[in-house]
Amino acid sequence: MDDPELEAIRQRRMQELMAQRGMGPQQNAGQQQAQEDAKREAEERRQMMLTQILSIEARERLARIALVKPDKARGVEDVILRAAQMGQISEKVSEEKLISLLEQINTQTSKQTKVTIQRRRSVLEDDD
Repeated sequence: MDDPELEAIRQRRMQELMAQRGMGPQQNAGQQQAQEDAKREAEERRQMMLTQILSIEARERLARIALVKPDKARGVEDVILRAAQMGQISEKVSEEKLISLLEQINTQTSKQTKVTIQRRRSVLEDDD
């Protein structure tokens, strides 16, 4: 949630991109390990920020959603983190607030499911 922390992540990412362009496809195992470590560290930092922002019940609900729809849970996490970084969240997000946020996202991204039933005509039927 701190701006210096975010700036450090951006600088590290820029260094990684510059190193990739300089080296091209000839990455050695050390560079790949460093990239994996950076990804793991960024994910740990993300989870730590979420534990600070979400209440215990909200984290449990989000974890259950992540089991079923990981992409949707990731999107909700992104929305919450962005709101926290902009200062729109002043207190911990309760389960009720998370539910209302999920409902808002569902109405924005609702997909209409359409089922069509095609009936087979029997060979013995004579409708002609």
